[in-house]
Amino acid sequence: MAMGAAATAAAACFSSGVVSRSRVRAQATSWAGGAEELVRSGKVRPVRPREAAGVMGAEGFRLLDVRPAWEHGRAAVRGSAHVPLFVADDDMGPVTLLKKWVHLGYIGLWTGQSFTKMNDRFLDDVAAAVAGKDAKLLVACGEGLRSLIAVRMLHDDGYKNVGWLAGGFSKSVDGDFPDEEGESKLRYATIGGVSYIFLQILLLLQVVK
Repeated sequence: MAMGAAATAAAACFSSGVVSRSRVRAQATSWAGGAEELVRSGKVRPVRPREAAGVMGAEGFRLLDVRPAWEHGRAAVRGSAHVPLFVADDDMGPVTLLKKWVHLGYIGLWTGQSFTKMNDRFLDDVAAAVAGKDAKLLVACGEGLRSLIAVRMLHDDGYKNVGWLAGGFSKSVDGDFPDEEGESKLRYATIGGVSYIFLQILLLLQVVK
């Protein structure tokens, strides 16, 4: 009887987690879709990694890095503003702990990514990091999706001089960002966990560069 009750409770928790994740994915897809329309309409400027240095130098755009802290710590562009769109979820409630356990088994172990939640202070943190809503911002993340969501949020909040790093840092090559700092290359900074170990082996064998 007790085991049956425990199983029922666990199933309810897991079901709640699935619904929660579905809502987050749906919201993220909605935000990203809106941002793609902004890019298509020309209200947000797409910038390829190979164009970024020129846009930042000649045109005065400042790089706004919205990756989580662990990615930024591994590799970053010196002088950029760092405001994570997602932050670590420190909730220790039973539902969150169950979701963290599932996340670790299916995602975290292989990618090294922590369980995160949306940064509720994102817009406030950006306002504190940049000089007003007229600032020229080139918004970037690892692969381009999180920065799309951030672009939409910033545009809706009144930032009109916004660019988007198309494809993210993962599409960059050596020399695109001459002021890189950190232990990794920007294009590999999103890779963590067991995948990072495999990457180091490939680098050692010179399979990738």
